Parts: sequence; C-alpha cells; structure tokens
Amino acid sequence: MGKKQYAALPFRIRQSGLRIMLITTRRKGRWSIPKGSPISSKKPHQTAAVEAYEEAGLIGAVKKARVGKYKHKRTRGDAKQIFEVSVFPMKVRGQDNWWPEKGERKAIWVSPNVAAELVHKEQLKQLISRFAARFKDAKTHNQSL
Repeated sequence: MGKKQYAALPFRIRQSGLRIMLITTRRKGRWSIPKGSPISSKKPHQTAAVEAYEEAGLIGAVKKARVGKYKHKRTRGDAKQIFEVSVFPMKVRGQDNWWPEKGERKAIWVSPNVAAELVHKEQLKQLISRFAARFKDAKTHNQSL
C-alpha cells in the first residue's frame, strides 16, 4: 500500500437538491476535491477539514466516518507515488472571504451527476455516485448521512 491522504467531499443542500463542490488541481487544472497529506496533530477527518479550508475556504462539519477511498498516483520527475485517499463528507456552512490558496484554484458547485462526470479519477466518480445514492436513500427515510 502507498502513502495516505485525506480528502473532504464538500456538499450542501439546496432546493434543487444535493450539490458537491469541486476544485481544480494546481498543476493540471483537473476537477477534484480538497485533499492532502496527514497532519500529525490531527485526526483524518480533521485533516480533511483543514484541506477544505486551505484549498477552498470552506467551513463546515466533517463526519468522522469516511464515505470511501480511492487511489491517486503522482509522478514527480522519476519518482512515482501511489496514495490511498480516504474521503470524508463535509456539510458546508460557508466560505471565508480569504483562504491560503485563494486564486490558485477554480471552484464550482454542481450536482452529483455533473461532479461524477467532471472528476478524472474513476474511483472518485464511483464514490461521488455512491454518496449521492446514499444521500437520496437517507433523505427518503428521514435519516442523516
């Protein structure tokens, strides 16, 4: 197994339904979700919250239980790394006016179907689709995620 990373799956609920925030990666400009390497003083879901703030200025509640994981490969020079990214749902309450990486990425709120189409990683596409289905099922049965 490779190195670990932790990601937030930012979501909010509107009259039009569930919305997911995607951000672009800095190097290739692909649509993804906020993620980063472990922070020694933080639990995995707390690290996901820090990444969501640093990369998109997001403030909200991050669940302790992950909704899934996916593999992320990165090449730097001749070095290839494989990361296992654990994803934690984040119910977004708001967005700060300033955050550390403001201006370095684009961000959009989209439906889960559009989010699944836009992200590059196949495992992340599937994770978003499963999250949306679980959300719809929980809503039907008046349960929380």
